[in-house]
Amino acid sequence: MNYDHTIDKRLVRNAFGRAAVTYDHAAILQREVCDRMLSRLDYIKYVPDVILDAGSGTGYGTRKLLTRYPTARMLAIDSAPAMHIQARPAVSGWRKFLAIWGNQAGNQTSYIGGDIEQMPLIDSCAGLVWSNLTLQWCNDLKHTFAEVHRVLKTGGLFMFSTFGPDTLKELRQAFRHMDDYSHVNRFTDMHDIGDMLVHNGFATPVMDMEYITLTYDDVMGVMRDLKAIGAHNVTQGRRRGLTGKATWQKAISHYETLRLEGKLPATFEVVYGHAWKVQSRKDILTPETRQQLGLL
Repeated sequence: MNYDHTIDKRLVRNAFGRAAVTYDHAAILQREVCDRMLSRLDYIKYVPDVILDAGSGTGYGTRKLLTRYPTARMLAIDSAPAMHIQARPAVSGWRKFLAIWGNQAGNQTSYIGGDIEQMPLIDSCAGLVWSNLTLQWCNDLKHTFAEVHRVLKTGGLFMFSTFGPDTLKELRQAFRHMDDYSHVNRFTDMHDIGDMLVHNGFATPVMDMEYITLTYDDVMGVMRDLKAIGAHNVTQGRRRGLTGKATWQKAISHYETLRLEGKLPATFEVVYGHAWKVQSRKDILTPETRQQLGLL
């Protein structure tokens, strides 16, 4: 059987595109995490001139950041065109689609189609790279962090949130031993993320995490919310057809054993982090010294 947890980016883009209209209604957790990230900026005395919202979705974080930094220029990047359409409600019809996907700026915000793993941006263009619950959709975090480092200005800040390995542990447990397919996307450990940041040249990374548990009346409520925000299982090792009725019923029965006080829990391990792009040693040294050290 296929245990491959590689994320199919085409499916991610399509899933979020279909979920764009329902996203804001269901994305309670995403907004809460965004607000908690924003509160952490209170302790960081730094005012960026250009902000990159990587995985901007329907624009909740973009608007909040502009409220906090009213003079900043905003770059909102997302791989799903429909998300940008929802983020700009003032223009309607095909003109809106063409304006957004054609990278036409409105006011202080430029809407850009692209993936955080390979951003269509020049080097050193942003003072703050902000990414709320997007990194879990990346296949290569090391490369992603290298991309973020590339687009950040020296002295710039990278601030992000993502999901850790205990996310949806109840759903994973319910499907355990049902079959050999992957039913839940993979998530990276907080300590590994910190190591990757350092490996990619970021300085003084600060990492922490917390558990947020949502409760539901039934398993279908969990699945409906995940679908409404586009959070499908998009791994290569997923079952390509429908899950059999017997397998599904067994999974539901296993999930029911976790019911507490009449509700079914859905746990999310939320990982927060920030780090700085500092001047590299190579940049500090003169060309002559770099040549002597073999750095040229």
